[in-house]
Amino acid sequence: MGNLDYKELEEHVVQWLKDYTRRSRTKGFVIGVSGGLDSAVVSTLAAKTGLPLMVLEMPIKQKSNEVGRAQRHIEWLKENFDNVQSREIDLNSRDKGLDIVNSFDFLMEHINRSLDFVEEGEAINLAEANARSRMRMMMLYYYASLTGSLVLGTGNKVEDFGVGFYTKYGDGGVAISPIADLMKSEVGELGKSMGVIDEIIIAVPTDGLWNDGRTDEDQLGATYTELEWAMEYVETFKNENGEEGVLLPDLEKLTIRQIEVVEIYIKKHLANKHKMEPIPIFNTKFLRK
Repeated sequence: MGNLDYKELEEHVVQWLKDYTRRSRTKGFVIGVSGGLDSAVVSTLAAKTGLPLMVLEMPIKQKSNEVGRAQRHIEWLKENFDNVQSREIDLNSRDKGLDIVNSFDFLMEHINRSLDFVEEGEAINLAEANARSRMRMMMLYYYASLTGSLVLGTGNKVEDFGVGFYTKYGDGGVAISPIADLMKSEVGELGKSMGVIDEIIIAVPTDGLWNDGRTDEDQLGATYTELEWAMEYVETFKNENGEEGVLLPDLEKLTIRQIEVVEIYIKKHLANKHKMEPIPIFNTKFLRK
């Protein structure tokens, strides 16, 4: 992982966003802000383009401290950039004027009535967390359609191409991904360089989709620092040998914890690889006469 000049990086990403908007004939951007680092950095980059930016805060079973960070980041954006608008959409409760929220309530009620064929446990919790993520993405595209804008992705390299830590057709359903080639640590350095508020820079990463407030580390079983190391370790071996990196030659040189992290990384990478690749298409060429 080479060193980056973060001011230079900022300039190039901002110009890249402006260029893509022009080529795609869109007017600006829409993003969901969660109170976390990645969405704070991406929203700041988008604000720096000078193009219209709609920032949505969409609390749904989130902890109050996460909601507060999101609100303070939005305030910071508005104080520093005059092209930023925001909306708060409470996805926890019904709103007669917002049928899409009522539809989510109906969906959850239907799920709760239909769980007789599924044992209580993590499968139900995960399915509901993914449904919440997809609900947020529906709102983002609703506003993107209204404003002729692009939905901004907030996934970093470890999440998007390492362990696949996102919801397919949820937070993975985006139009453009400004930080998907940056490690989490690099996203943090970019955020510091741009003046993102300290409480977001140091916040414990979480997706805000679980009733129990579990963090990303709780879900992944490793920190982002550990997963960055594992990704580079596995990728180095794969690049040298042209293999997937399941069988690594020098595990005996690693500590017990490093071996655990490599195993976590590989297991999640392989399990979620379907998210990172194009949708499989059955090829009928061999059947055509």
